[in-house]
Parts: sequence; C-alpha cells; structure tokens
Amino acid sequence: MYPETELTSRIILAAVEVHRHLGPGLLESAYESCLCREFTLQGIGFTRQPLLPVIYKNEKIDCGYRMDLVVDDRVVLELKSVERILPIHEAQLLTYLKLSQKKVGLILNFNCTLMRDGIKRMVL
Repeated sequence: MYPETELTSRIILAAVEVHRHLGPGLLESAYESCLCREFTLQGIGFTRQPLLPVIYKNEKIDCGYRMDLVVDDRVVLELKSVERILPIHEAQLLTYLKLSQKKVGLILNFNCTLMRDGIKRMVL
C-alpha cells in the first residue's frame, strides 16, 4: 500500500499518459475507460462508478449518486472534460469525500492543452 502522496502521484502520471495519447476534446466516459485501462496496466487498484448513498438523519438513502473512480479505496477521482474547473466541481468533490469518508480527492480535467493545468487535489 502506497502513502497517499505517492498514490496521487501515480494516479496523475497515469492521467498524463492517457492525455498524452488522446489529447483534449473527448467525452469524460472515454477518458474514464482509458484511465481504467491504464490503471490495470500499471497494477493500480480501483473501483469504477461506485454507488454513493446520501446520509440523511443517520440513514443511508440511495439517491443514485456514483463517484467516477475510487483508487485503492482511498482516493476519489472526479473526471471532467470541461473548459475549466469551476467552484461547483470542487464542491461536488468535497461532498463526495464527506459522504464516502475519504480524505483525498482529485479533479482531473482532460479538456486542457497540458494535463498538469487540469489537476486539482483536495484534502479534507
């Protein structure tokens, strides 16, 4: 098991590899599929589209929320293909972190010229 910083570095390197091959302009689902393939090739464990119940008055309510990816059961990934990361995207990831009780998350926006400009790391 890798420390979170090393794990997020491995995730970012995998995202850069996907972006290097595909470039910007595709749908999020294409990047998700290719990122999952890259994780498999690199031996990085992940869960794709896990359900995320809402906790309301101490009861789990299935509202149909799904996170894009959870890596090694520790890092939540929110994949985007948008012009830029907006505050609502950050709020979405923070909510997913709270509901999933995870501490670290990454927004990966593949719709940019350089992948490093599309990465936002968030920690609770």
